[in-house]
Amino acid sequence: MLSKNKIKFIQSLNRKKTREKEGVFLVEGNKLVLEAIASPFRVRLLIGTAEFFESHQLSSNVADELIECTSDEIRRASLQQAPQQAIAVVEMPSFQLKLNQLNKEFSLALDFIQDPGNLGTIIRIADWFGIRNLICSTNTADCFNPKVIQSSMGAIFRVQVHYLDLEKLLNEAKQSQLPVYGTFLEGENIYTSKLTSHGILILGNEGNGISPEVEKLVQQKLHIPSFALGTEGSESLNVASAASICCSEFKRRTC
Repeated sequence: MLSKNKIKFIQSLNRKKTREKEGVFLVEGNKLVLEAIASPFRVRLLIGTAEFFESHQLSSNVADELIECTSDEIRRASLQQAPQQAIAVVEMPSFQLKLNQLNKEFSLALDFIQDPGNLGTIIRIADWFGIRNLICSTNTADCFNPKVIQSSMGAIFRVQVHYLDLEKLLNEAKQSQLPVYGTFLEGENIYTSKLTSHGILILGNEGNGISPEVEKLVQQKLHIPSFALGTEGSESLNVASAASICCSEFKRRTC
């Protein structure tokens, strides 16, 4: 049986303040919960229906605490409108990033991305293109927001997300001669620009793009051209769509 206190605690993880205080985040849905169990992350609490536990033959050591409950109890604890059969409370990982880790790989950096759905999708895109490190400015949305977790579709368990002083990191990258790219409306055509297999690509805020402070540290400005006829096309792309196109072009040309 799921106690009222457990239900209250699970629902409280919708708040960043509580997540940070407790050092945990919420994972909902059968597929995502199974991904959490299979990952190196520590599962503090796993609740599920009898059908969920039986169909997946889970051992007792997959989580610190296991609770079998009814579908109604799942509904009362869930933050979703149509919950499935399982919910997990997972311990936040502790990652450390050093610049020398980035010297031989392609990484993404996010400058004040606000929308949780965009962030989760970008994490999923990074995972698809084999990008191991995603660097976020400290004012970017929280990657452990439940909406981000859902949008990442399990990629949160494979991509290391780092919150850092972006300007400081990019200054260090410049000193190490690590290429720094950024997406701009006035940038060079990405399809004809020279691209390297390593470096950092910065994606900016949904409404304002890359901040002036970070823009000063960009070595090469890139632009995804529109192929719309005339002047009736969209002004810009969604940041997650732009991330997907840019990652595809970098990987296509440098793999």
